Amino acid sequence: MPRIRLLFIFMLLTLSCENTDVTLTPEKQPEPEPEPEVSIEAPLPLVTINTNGAQIVDEPKINGDMTLVDTDGVVQYEGRIGIEVRGASSQLFFNKRQYGLETRDAENMDLDAAFLSFPEEEDWILYAPYSDKALVRNHLIYNLAREMGQYASRSELVELNLNDSYDGLYVFMEKLKRDKNRIDISKLNPDEISGEDLTGGYIIKIDKINSPDFIDEYTEQNSFTSTIPPVSSLAGQTIKFLYDYPDPEDLVPEQRAYISNYVADFETALSSATFADEDLGYANYIDVDSFIDFFILNEFSNNVDGYRISTFLHKDKGGKLKAGPIWDFNLAFGNADYCDGGEPNVWAYKFNQRCPNDFYQVPFWWERLLQDPAYVAKLKLRWETLRASTLSNAGIKEKIDDYVSQMEDAAAIQNNFQRWPVLGAYVWPNRFVGDSYEAELEYLKNWIDDRLSWLD
Repeated sequence: MPRIRLLFIFMLLTLSCENTDVTLTPEKQPEPEPEPEVSIEAPLPLVTINTNGAQIVDEPKINGDMTLVDTDGVVQYEGRIGIEVRGASSQLFFNKRQYGLETRDAENMDLDAAFLSFPEEEDWILYAPYSDKALVRNHLIYNLAREMGQYASRSELVELNLNDSYDGLYVFMEKLKRDKNRIDISKLNPDEISGEDLTGGYIIKIDKINSPDFIDEYTEQNSFTSTIPPVSSLAGQTIKFLYDYPDPEDLVPEQRAYISNYVADFETALSSATFADEDLGYANYIDVDSFIDFFILNEFSNNVDGYRISTFLHKDKGGKLKAGPIWDFNLAFGNADYCDGGEPNVWAYKFNQRCPNDFYQVPFWWERLLQDPAYVAKLKLRWETLRASTLSNAGIKEKIDDYVSQMEDAAAIQNNFQRWPVLGAYVWPNRFVGDSYEAELEYLKNWIDDRLSWLD
């Protein structure tokens, strides 16, 4: 990786965590152990990737070959791929890499493929649990979101062999993108610049910059800025919205103007004295149910990145702005030691009050929405309904136990931590460091119980 790129990532993280308890100097972490002897009774799906001697880098994707075998030993995919390293802070702090890949044909052109539980597509992610030593935080929250009726990336627990070496437990996931089986919004063509054609579909996000050429600044080309500052912030921060779909280079001026003006109109209505009015207020601009579910998922997990990083929003033709899909909860569920990210008894949406100098702040939206009695009543009703079903203590623990059972039957936990011996070692930004997997799992379960009780 070029030195300028590593330097920028370090500077970005320094800004992001200013005035927090996090220590940004990467600690010396245990070196990976040799490939373990794999003893498997009931295997997880096995992904085998070979790049034929080429090094995997962060852009561009390099050519490789992938075989994916399911738990019954059936080959679900065997063919070409393009693969790259992905992630920002994970590349600096984590030895275990995560990868973005696309399935390709014999000529190395994009190829839609369907395997395991995934509908046909071409873009995929191999997420690498590392600081999440329970291994299941992302897998859990995505499954819960889909049970709530919101799209979230489908995911499968797998093991990875990379270039003839065992590389540990991974989560095979869908990349978030416009697709009938993913973010199901209309395709927006460059010539659609008026009428209902212009109203969708759009995907925008509040996030860090991670462009392929690493021109790491917010520009008029890739983003627009909120006109309303975040509450409680002290360093003149602003909220930036990145264009995600269509790609910034594919957006035409009329489309940039439409989606930025739509968000501005929503924020103006939400900040006005008539914000709760049925005819004049915020509800004319957003899908309230999606915002409520997005709020519940981020608060349930006390996601320290919630609302301010990896926050996706989308809008279809003729529709209102929707919150989601959720993304990147590896630092949630008590797994962050800064800005009270590990506490079970604080509000995630009040992040700015705890860390007012952090570069990435939470928009004023969530605090303002909770000033509307009608919104609060709807939120409470949704919470009570979910607590009796999807978000019941017993139901959540059953899910976790099922994931753990799958991994234990495959000896994947033992093999993963032999490959990556981080148990008992601090990995940024762990709030809790257990000396065994059982301790990490108990911490996660107890934290969830405490969190649910406090939210009730």
